[in-house]
Amino acid sequence: MRGSGELHRLPSWAMDMLKRRKLAAVPNEWDVVFTAPLGGLRDPSNTQSDLRVVFTAAGFDWVTSHVYRKTVATLMDQGGLSARAAADQLGHAKVSMTQDRYFGRKVTKTGAAPLLESIAVSKPSSGKGGG
Repeated sequence: MRGSGELHRLPSWAMDMLKRRKLAAVPNEWDVVFTAPLGGLRDPSNTQSDLRVVFTAAGFDWVTSHVYRKTVATLMDQGGLSARAAADQLGHAKVSMTQDRYFGRKVTKTGAAPLLESIAVSKPSSGKGGG
């Protein structure tokens, strides 16, 4: 199967399902698992349309293929994987794209408080104004 290399590796349960479907699929010149109804390559816009129908019928009309991409990026981020790894999985040339569009801002300790503590000077006040 194309695209099954380490860079875009799928989980084993997905690979197992695709292998089973490949064995059951009608052989075709493109060596793809899912063909168009008449046997050619599927048009991406038709596939998106088919998915919308299925998601709506299942009560998930808000789901798009982009939701899946966002979910993968979020899980990778929450799992402690790097932005580079997520960018590679999603096919982004720039890690900044992945960070800006797919990773959420984390509420973490910034390190500013200890830094500011270290530069504070504790001098007795002279009582002459200043602040």
